[in-house]
Amino acid sequence: MIRFTLACDSGHRFESWFPSNAAYDEQAARGLVTCPFCDSLKVAKAPMAPAVARTDRGRAEAPAAQLPVPAGADQAPTPTPMIAEPERQLRALLRAVREHLVASAEHVGDRFADEARAIHYGDAEGRPIYGEASAQEARALVEEGIEVMPLPPAPDDRH
Repeated sequence: MIRFTLACDSGHRFESWFPSNAAYDEQAARGLVTCPFCDSLKVAKAPMAPAVARTDRGRAEAPAAQLPVPAGADQAPTPTPMIAEPERQLRALLRAVREHLVASAEHVGDRFADEARAIHYGDAEGRPIYGEASAQEARALVEEGIEVMPLPPAPDDRH
């Protein structure tokens, strides 16, 4: 196992273990390595000091200091993936929904609440739209019976 120090394009630094350098490269190429702080897929190896075991020829190694072992420490830890498969699938689904929405709807920006009302009441042509609305504006639309649905930002949109 190799421990790499990684950094995302937002400057977050973190460590992760990989079976080999090739395993890191393969997982990174498939988009499986993300920043645990901001979910950025733009992650690269950061400079780090190598951890090299050193022994002098002809000298016996000094015994390692004995530290107390916590209860249950004799069991091998289970590796935790940075992103579990169900979350990876959910992110892919959200990304696909967003791509479909952007391709098939009109972006009305911060005029979303006004435009949704105009469409609902027949004052504007009915068409799919998306944009931004405050929580208060969205609540008011729902109270008026206008069907709206928030769409969380995709992990890549936060950069």
